[in-house]
Amino acid sequence: MENKKQSIEIADIFRHYKNDITHHHTLCTVQQKAFDDIVACRTSELGGHTLYCNNCDNKAQSYNSCRNRNCPKCQYIKRMQWVDKLASNLPATKHFHIVFTIPSCLHSLFYINQKAAYALLFKAVGNTLIQCARNTKYVGAQAGAVALLHTWGQTLTYHPHIHTIVPAGGLSEDGMEWIPSAKKFFVPVKVLSTVFRGILCRLLQEAVHNAELKIPQDTADFQQLKTKCYAKKWVVYAQKPFSSPDNLLRYLGNYTHRVAISNHRIVDYKDGKVTFHYKDYKVAGTRKSMTLEVGEFVRRFMQHVLPAGFCKIRYFGFMAICNMKTKLNLCHTLILTPTYLSKLEGLQALEVLQILSGKDPIICTKCNKGKLTIIPNTMNLQMESG
Repeated sequence: MENKKQSIEIADIFRHYKNDITHHHTLCTVQQKAFDDIVACRTSELGGHTLYCNNCDNKAQSYNSCRNRNCPKCQYIKRMQWVDKLASNLPATKHFHIVFTIPSCLHSLFYINQKAAYALLFKAVGNTLIQCARNTKYVGAQAGAVALLHTWGQTLTYHPHIHTIVPAGGLSEDGMEWIPSAKKFFVPVKVLSTVFRGILCRLLQEAVHNAELKIPQDTADFQQLKTKCYAKKWVVYAQKPFSSPDNLLRYLGNYTHRVAISNHRIVDYKDGKVTFHYKDYKVAGTRKSMTLEVGEFVRRFMQHVLPAGFCKIRYFGFMAICNMKTKLNLCHTLILTPTYLSKLEGLQALEVLQILSGKDPIICTKCNKGKLTIIPNTMNLQMESG
C-alpha cells in the first residue's frame, strides 16, 4: 500500500496486524483497549448515523469516534478547547518553554513504575521551578507553570520528558507586586538542571526506600542508579520567550493532547513494514524517514499508552487549580495588559468546528446549499474515553 493523500492511517496498520498482536505482544488492559478503540474508531463497529441533505438528497454515512486519548483522530476539538481555556487563564506576559528530561539510565525504572514515577517527575519539575524562582538571584517571586508529560522521541523510542510553559515572572511574596523575570531567560539552565537532578533523585530514593517503586532486575540497588545519574549530564532545555500570544497558542495546539505519532507522518506500509517521517534534532531538526517491522512499530506505539486515569497535564504555583481564583486572578490584576478572551468556552462540538474551520459543518459539501440532518431511527452509539 502506498500513502497518497494520507490513504494510510495508524488504524489501517493496526487492523492489518490485529490477528497477529496476541502472538507477538503482551498488552496490559489499557493498552489493549487503546489498540481496539483505534481499530474500531469511525467504523460501523461503533455505530453511527446517516446524514441527509434537504436540498440535493445526498446521503452520507457518519460513524462514531472512539474518543480514546491515544487515538490520533479523536483529539482535535478537545485539544483546541483546552488550549482556548488555558490561554484565557495565562497571565498576559511573555512565556518561556522549558523542557525537563531524565537520563536514559532511569528509563527502565520509570517504565516498570509508570504511574508512581511519572507523578514524582511532575513533582520534581514543579518543585524545581518554584524553588529556583524564589531565589532572589534570579526572579525572587512565586512562580507558576503548566506542565505536560510526553514519553516519546521522534522515532517512538521511550523518552519521558516534561514540557512546561512558564510565565516570565511571578508574584512577590506579599502578593502585592508582579515581578518580571530576565528578558532572555527565566532561570539559568545549569541551575535548573542541578536542582532538578537533586530533587528527582531524592524523591526516587525515598520512594524506593518506602517500597513505592520497584528496582529493575538488572540493578542491584538505587545507589547504583544514583551513581549513574550523577555521572550523566542532565538536560534542561529552555527556549526564548514566545514573541506573541499567537505563537504561544500555536505551540500549545501542537503539543497538548498529542499522541506518540500522528497519521500525517505515516509514509508507507507494505510487506509488513511501516515507514514514517521524523525530525532528527541532532542534525538541526532535519527531516528523515525510518522503516520498522510492523510488530516493532506497534510495540513502540503501545509503550506510550499511559496508565488508566493518569493526568498528563498539571499546574503548579500560582497557576495550580487551588490558586486559580486567588493568586492567578491577582496576577491578572497586577499585569495591566488585557488577557486573551475565550472564543470556545461553553460551545458545542459543531460550533467549535465551525469557528476553527471557518465552514459550517452542517452544510452539504456536495451542493453547498442544503443542510445536513440526521435520518431518524438510525443507531448512534457513544463510546467512553479510554
